[in-house]
Amino acid sequence: MERARIAAIPSFGDLPEDELEAVARVASEFEIPSGEALASEGQIGHSLFAIETDTAEVVLDGSTVGTVGAGDVVGEMAVSASPPDPFAPPEMAEGGSRTASVVATSPMRAIALFKRDVWALERRAPDAIERVRAMLDEHRAQNAQRTPARQRAEAPEP
Repeated sequence: MERARIAAIPSFGDLPEDELEAVARVASEFEIPSGEALASEGQIGHSLFAIETDTAEVVLDGSTVGTVGAGDVVGEMAVSASPPDPFAPPEMAEGGSRTASVVATSPMRAIALFKRDVWALERRAPDAIERVRAMLDEHRAQNAQRTPARQRAEAPEP
């Protein structure tokens, strides 16, 4: 994949050239039709996605809780859950469970990084992985804010 496509993702845009190249070497392109899930809540996650074009809804427990679009990265929680099996093919290295569904609202294009490749980038592109961790922390904080509201909404009335 061209380095420029990786650099177009805001989280990776100002990475050093060698790191952009390292990420580009392991990246794959995916086309997602409108209405199709890029990630499904509760399923095992094998890759993270950087959205290049268009938008998707983030769905949690059947309710839309947000929208993501060009430049956003999703799926990092499942990929970061545990180290991969070094002997499994990259598309089969099991991740953690997806914490939400991400459903395309229009045909979209995304860049995918398989779990094993993300973990291998720790040595070749440490700044890129630090940014993935920062996204992970931000998404965890957003989820923590949603959880008390969901618990209140689901609590039985006295």
